[in-house]
Amino acid sequence: MLRPIEFSTYHGGAREDGLIDFSASLNPYPPEWVNEMFERAEEISNRYPYYEKLEEGLSGLVGEEVTVTAGITEALYLIGILALNGRKVIIPRHTYGEYERVARIFRGKVVKGPNEPEILAELVERNSVVFFCNPNNPDGRFYRVKELKPLFNAIEDEKALLILDEAFIDFVQKPESPSGESVVKLRTFTKSYGLPGVRVGYVIGFPEAFKSVRMPWSIGSAGVAFLEFLLEDGFEHLRKTMPLIWSEKGRVERALDVRSDANFFIKRVGNAEKAVEALKREGLLVRSCESFGLPEYIRFSVRKPEENEKLIRALLGLESP
Repeated sequence: MLRPIEFSTYHGGAREDGLIDFSASLNPYPPEWVNEMFERAEEISNRYPYYEKLEEGLSGLVGEEVTVTAGITEALYLIGILALNGRKVIIPRHTYGEYERVARIFRGKVVKGPNEPEILAELVERNSVVFFCNPNNPDGRFYRVKELKPLFNAIEDEKALLILDEAFIDFVQKPESPSGESVVKLRTFTKSYGLPGVRVGYVIGFPEAFKSVRMPWSIGSAGVAFLEFLLEDGFEHLRKTMPLIWSEKGRVERALDVRSDANFFIKRVGNAEKAVEALKREGLLVRSCESFGLPEYIRFSVRKPEENEKLIRALLGLESP
């Protein structure tokens, strides 16, 4: 018999209409070519989506050989196939819940540790696997290469493997991204292009291994069309929209006394579930951080100015007596 694995996680993103969605941390500005992209997707939907040439083009654009996947989620499951079975899997205590879920599915031996790289490094053993989100979800903290060095040193000394999830790195001003023979980097376009329904991401590191186990045609015609337009765009959309997000991010930080290196924040509200429901009555959707082990906090993203203003007023109203 097939039995379900009893482990659940919660992801952001609106499940009902009529709410301004701050729960998913996405670029609020869609690409100018998004309608043309979906027209192209419809045009090629009657054929199998081979994308090897586009993958080569993306490698040239990124500057490193990449493996295209259906977002970071597919990459995590490929890591499960390749590396997790029976191995010690080290995961920070307050981070993205899918790491633990995948580790347990693939029979990894999960060990939780602090989020600080220097202390997390003390848990690294021979052939273990470490998941690290940078910037971290949900608090948005970005760790510079110098701060990560103790963890890198432990990984190299113990011949372990570091899975570096850089899903939100495009939102960081002046980002740094380390590299090494024992490092796998995961990135996605879901967040930075604001298109969560188009499942396209990529892996940097071990290309032969990842290509050997990925599912054929995983990104579909919409993903192929996205890659076509992305290569033509050459990341110009990011150069146009990130300064808009950074400007609004600064305004939200000043208004609500919060800090983050990414495009989202956490804020202590006492009872997160009550705060979520109160804000929903205002037409605003934020995310409870209970699944991250932080039940007194909510997480919310940076959106357009008029939307951010509504959230600022609502959150300040929650603080009022």
